Amino acid sequence: MGGTGALVGRCGAVAGVGLAGAVLAVAGGASAWAGGPAGPAVPPGFSVSTVATGGALSKPDDITVLGNDLFVSFQNGVGAKGEPAKSGGRTSTVQEYTLAGVPLARWTLTGKCDGLTADAAHHRLVATVNEDASSSLYTISPSSAAATHYSYRPGSLPHRGGTDSISVVNGQLLIAASAPSTAGGPAVYRAQLAGRTATLTPVFTDTSPATTANAGPGRGKSEKLALTDPDSTELVPSVSPRFAGDFLLDAQGDKQLIFTGNAASSHPALSVLHTSTEVNDTVFATARHGTLYVTDNASNSLLAIRGSFPVGTAYSAVPKDSSVHPGTVGTLNLSTGAVTPFATGLGSPAGMLFVPAAASDSSVPGGAQLGVVPAGGVATGGGSTSRAPVGLLAGGGALLLAAGALAGRRRWQPR
Repeated sequence: MGGTGALVGRCGAVAGVGLAGAVLAVAGGASAWAGGPAGPAVPPGFSVSTVATGGALSKPDDITVLGNDLFVSFQNGVGAKGEPAKSGGRTSTVQEYTLAGVPLARWTLTGKCDGLTADAAHHRLVATVNEDASSSLYTISPSSAAATHYSYRPGSLPHRGGTDSISVVNGQLLIAASAPSTAGGPAVYRAQLAGRTATLTPVFTDTSPATTANAGPGRGKSEKLALTDPDSTELVPSVSPRFAGDFLLDAQGDKQLIFTGNAASSHPALSVLHTSTEVNDTVFATARHGTLYVTDNASNSLLAIRGSFPVGTAYSAVPKDSSVHPGTVGTLNLSTGAVTPFATGLGSPAGMLFVPAAASDSSVPGGAQLGVVPAGGVATGGGSTSRAPVGLLAGGGALLLAAGALAGRRRWQPR
């Protein structure tokens, strides 16, 4: 269950979670790096900075945006079945930040939080815990001090594993059926919440038929899936040159991305894109100016990549244990499935989020204000109107925090 909390005042830095202050932002190339001497590097015209570090929290994973704030799940070393960390702890933390990385509220969830998304229509976050077994679901209202816990029905999941990433598609919660231990079980569930129960129904299975999407002689042919590692999910935005509007399931260890444009159907038509390496999250640039946020599990950091992005480009996180280009963020070719390194020198990138800039702010070079506009492919928005955004400027490769926006702010801070 979620922890209880006490209302505390906020101003300036908060102990336990560090704000890097953009010391690491170097336009057009590599930066100094807390995780090692080489550090992350990005192409000319882009900059990379450490927005926040976990401090006492560890193992950041999924990231989402609701209203004007970021939310990051920290797994704190808890095992994939909810086993205690080396410290003995059994809880994950969902940490709220401003877009500049200033820590705000946090919530405690029992288990390893591997899936986190925003459900804008209901003004809440949705999280899953324990991706291998003994899984369950939480919802979090940003105005509440405690999370709400839901048990799954059926209690014994048909695929005999856990649950992972969540996406909101046409008002429906779609959840990856991770770590299957039986062939032919569901790959994705649809969840219906009522009372304290999340009732799951299958969307498609690990062995469903799919059409090959890769360019070449095999394109358009039918193949039978054999998924062993359903993991991340996403909603492809309308600006994508291919698969626009589709629900996307990443089968990480299988090097496959599964797309469907009719996930609400009882028999959705599937396409499968085989990728050149294992990938974790995939997100899309929905505007030319914006910020690509990346959680680095290995360095316990939240990174921000800024620059002029080609609209519609897909970016994939390649974890450290991948066979090709480990520890990178790559551009994904939606025709061939090839992943080409874009940001290199990371530890183990996991969760990603693209936040477009607001074109109306002339105080920022290029008319960009790091933003409050929802990211494509992620259900966002709906935060409390009393939560005024922190002013954030980008100039000369540095972040300038408008401290006045923090004066007098009060947030729920669980003990």
